Amino acid sequence: MTSAEILELQAQNVSVTFGGGEPALRSVDVTIRPGEITAIVGPNGSGKSTLLRAMGRLLRPTDGAVLLDGVDILKRPTRELARDLGILPQSPIAPEGLTVVDLVSRGRDPHRRWFDQWAASDEDIVNLALEKTGMLELAHARVDDLSGGQRQRAWIAMALAQETRVLLLDEPTTYLDVAHQLDVLELIQRMNTVDRATIVMVLHDLSMAARYSDRIIALSDGEIVADGTPQEVITPAVLATVFDLGATVILDPLTRRPHVLPGRRLGAHW
Repeated sequence: MTSAEILELQAQNVSVTFGGGEPALRSVDVTIRPGEITAIVGPNGSGKSTLLRAMGRLLRPTDGAVLLDGVDILKRPTRELARDLGILPQSPIAPEGLTVVDLVSRGRDPHRRWFDQWAASDEDIVNLALEKTGMLELAHARVDDLSGGQRQRAWIAMALAQETRVLLLDEPTTYLDVAHQLDVLELIQRMNTVDRATIVMVLHDLSMAARYSDRIIALSDGEIVADGTPQEVITPAVLATVFDLGATVILDPLTRRPHVLPGRRLGAHW
């Protein structure tokens, strides 16, 4: 992938309202810088997944627009957009009985017309995606039978086979133990550094977000409260504002990134 092929994703004045209630997003402006890993953090109901889904065309904004390289994603043909932009929603579900290799092969669909035959190049890309994610030995296993960490790697392998230049991940470490969280986040980091994919991911673990991201966007009540490097966003003041949390932030001796030691809820009365 050349630098000319790296695309810029923008949300311009994006608002999302469900059913006439309070807005889930309020006039959000954000530009995802190409080639970076951006983490979106915030409390439950802050609009994290809503923003990600709007940027991935799974939701239509009530107001504003999402642009990919300056073009409204709503105006781009679906197959064309899927060659540039991929999204993995939280806890995706594969059809019953589908094998890993069949799932990963679906990543090639945006690059093939309905009458195109399966080519050797498609096979090579699928095998490489399985190899990069450590899933070759499980290629013929059923997705239903995989552990949580293996299942996440299978879905990420599908995204690799899709060869998108921008990848949106909604809570990719949900329900995983610490070891499997590290496996998945290390894989995501390799996709960024080796394959030069631009990554945007929603994360709950603030220390993991600080460790694996170039940039963190903190949301509260559908608005951006802080946006910057991990060192600029993961601070006691920001955590108090966004999460109503009293916390100590130390420097991780291994990564030299912020690490959060939670204290207590500032508004708690018990």
